[in-house]
Amino acid sequence: MPKFDTRVQQLRYTVLKEIIRHIDRHDLEASLYDIPKTVVPGPKPSMRCCIYKERAIVEERVEIATRHSIKDDENIIKVIQIACDECPLGGYTVSDACRGCIAHRCSEACPKKCITFDSNLRAQIDKSQCVNCGMCAKSCPYSAIENRIRPCEKSCAQKAISPNPETNSAMINDEKCIQCGHCVYMCPFGAIVDVSYIREILDMIEKSENNTKYKVFAVVAPSIGGNFVEYKNGQIISALKKIGFYDVAEAALGADIVAIEETKELVERSKLTSSCCPAFKEYIKKFFPQLTQYISSSPSPMTAISRVIKEKFPGSKVVFIGPCTAKKAEIKDPFVAQYVDNAMTFEELQALIDAREISVSELSEDTYGDFGGSAFGRGFAKCGGLSSAVNEVLIETESDFVVKGVAVDGMDNVKKALISFKNPKSEINFVEGMACEGGCIGGPCNLQHQIRNKMAVDKYSQSAEKSIKSSVKKAK
Repeated sequence: MPKFDTRVQQLRYTVLKEIIRHIDRHDLEASLYDIPKTVVPGPKPSMRCCIYKERAIVEERVEIATRHSIKDDENIIKVIQIACDECPLGGYTVSDACRGCIAHRCSEACPKKCITFDSNLRAQIDKSQCVNCGMCAKSCPYSAIENRIRPCEKSCAQKAISPNPETNSAMINDEKCIQCGHCVYMCPFGAIVDVSYIREILDMIEKSENNTKYKVFAVVAPSIGGNFVEYKNGQIISALKKIGFYDVAEAALGADIVAIEETKELVERSKLTSSCCPAFKEYIKKFFPQLTQYISSSPSPMTAISRVIKEKFPGSKVVFIGPCTAKKAEIKDPFVAQYVDNAMTFEELQALIDAREISVSELSEDTYGDFGGSAFGRGFAKCGGLSSAVNEVLIETESDFVVKGVAVDGMDNVKKALISFKNPKSEINFVEGMACEGGCIGGPCNLQHQIRNKMAVDKYSQSAEKSIKSSVKKAK
C-alpha cells in the first residue's frame, strides 16, 4: 500500500528524509545544495519543465524545512512562489458550451459591460474589467460560464488566499488565515507548505543525551489510529522510542481530561464552544469576535496531557505528533508553550522513521502504560467525538444537564453553526467545531485520507478503556 495519497506528499517526504539524514550526519549546512540533486537526479525532469526548476523548488523546500524556529512570530503556512506558476488565474470563464445565442443575457446581466462577442458570436469576458460578480453565469441558459477558482483559493473558506498582483502566485492574508492547512493538502503543485521544526526537534532529542539530561516525551494525536495502518500501534510506540523519545503518551488521555473539564464548564456557564481545535478557535477570534467569550477555557488535549507530563517529570520536553498544521501555530501561544516544546506531523514522522531506516514491522509492541486514553478520548479524532465524551461525562457524574449541541466539521459548516449559535433565539448551548472535514482524521498531514483509514480509527478507539473517569484516574 502506498504511504501517501499524492505525489506532492511523496515529494515533501522525500525532501524531509534527505534533510534528516544530513542532520544525523551533522553535515546539513555543507550539503544544502546537494539535497536538490539527490531529490532531482535528472537528466530528465519528472514534474516540471526542466530539472533546474525542479531543483530550485527543492532548494526552497529545504529552506522552509530548516530555517524556521518556533520562536518566529509568523504564519506557519508559506507559499513557494517559484512553484506557484502553473494555475491559471481564477474567475469566470466562457466554456465550449457557449452556443453563440442571440439573447445575449450574459451581456445584459453584466454590471461592468465587459462581455463582448467574437465573429462566431461566442461570448468573451474582458478579465481586466470583470469583478467576478457571477451575474453572467447565473443568466446563461446553457450554464456555459464557469467560475474557475484555483484549488488553494477554493479550499480556503476564509478567503485568505488571493493572487499576488505582481507575480500572480498565491498570496496569503495573515489577517484571515487560521493556519488550518487545507491549502497545503489541496495545492496540486505543492506550492503551499507548512514550516518544519524537525531540525529543532532532533537537536532537542540529541542534547538530552539519551534522556539522561532531561526526558523527551512524544504525545501522539488520537488520529494515529488511522495512520501507519500497515503496522500495529504498539510497534509505532517502539519506533518512537527507538528514535530517541523516553516515552509516548496519547493526546487521547488529554482528551479525557478536557472532556471532564469542559463538561464542568458547560454546566456552570450554560453556553460554550469547544477548545480542542486551534483553527476553530482562531476562526472565532477572527471572524466571530463577539463569540470569543464563549470559547471554553479548557486547554486542548495536547496541552492537557503535556501539563500532566511536565508535572510528573519536571524539566522534561514534550513533542506533539499529529495531522495538524495549526498545532504548529498553537505551540507559539505563551500558555501552551509552558507545556508543549515542539510539534511535528505524521508526514514528518514517516520521513524520520525511514531516514533512520527503522524496520517498524520487525519491532516488538510497546504500550502507552499510564498515558493511554479511553475509547472516548480516542474518539476525538472524529467530528462528534468530543460531544460523545461530554455526554458520557454527564452520565458518569449522574448530571441532569441537557446538552443541546451541534458537532460540525469543515469551515462552511462551522460558519453556519456559529451564525445559529449567536442568534439570541437559538437553543444551541454547545458547539463542537473542527476545521477539517471529518475532524482530525481529515487533517492535511495525515498520511492518507481514505475510508479504510477512517475505519482504522474506529477500530483503534474500540480497543481502549471504556470509562473516561478510569482513564484519567490512571494518570494521576
